[in-house]
Amino acid sequence: MKISVALAAYKGEQYIAEQLESILQQLGENDEVIVSDDYPAGKTRDIVVNMASRDKRIRYIEGKGKGVVKNFENALLNCTGDVIFLSDQDDVWLPSKVEKVMVEIRNGAQLVFHDAAVTDADLNITDESNFSSHGSDLSFSGNLIRNTFVGCCMAFTRELLKETLPFPEGLPMHDWWIALIALKKKRKTVLLAEPLILWRRHGSNVTGGKTSFIQKVMWRLKMISSLARIK
Repeated sequence: MKISVALAAYKGEQYIAEQLESILQQLGENDEVIVSDDYPAGKTRDIVVNMASRDKRIRYIEGKGKGVVKNFENALLNCTGDVIFLSDQDDVWLPSKVEKVMVEIRNGAQLVFHDAAVTDADLNITDESNFSSHGSDLSFSGNLIRNTFVGCCMAFTRELLKETLPFPEGLPMHDWWIALIALKKKRKTVLLAEPLILWRRHGSNVTGGKTSFIQKVMWRLKMISSLARIK
């Protein structure tokens, strides 16, 4: 099975080379990494294009400049693999990530969600297990109330991807949508209670920021209305 990694970048020059190296070490020669860059005028472009000139598995594309959800959608629309891994620009994949996720995919999982070790900017571990600190839940209603899925810890089949695209306009977050579609449609979803990435939290991450109570309510209303259209 061909693997695609969908990586959404935005001013990612500080960490993206390290992240790409950790990913490429685990991919086969026919796999690919699609980097959609939402700030192509910045330094990220030069770094990724330079790496792509030395490794044909990397493909750089310009984002739409419409935020993280549309940037991930742009990357996903360009993926050609049978299995898609989501990736942020500033983490580090641990060496067994792809191998362990693919075992579950080959055993019939359509969505795999694994644990992460949370670190600071210098990769010093601040939390050994995101699952232990924030919980994990495979119920549809539970994740509609409180999303426990984190995109950088998710992989899924092309069949599931087709069921999630195109993203509804105004979607709060791409990973939340993909997870809820899988749970709503009762697609086989597997939790791997093992940290398979170093999840770098450095104060300027594109995802994972705090939101107000009103914003959270509005997001859930949007999600409910979008899901109501899914059969």
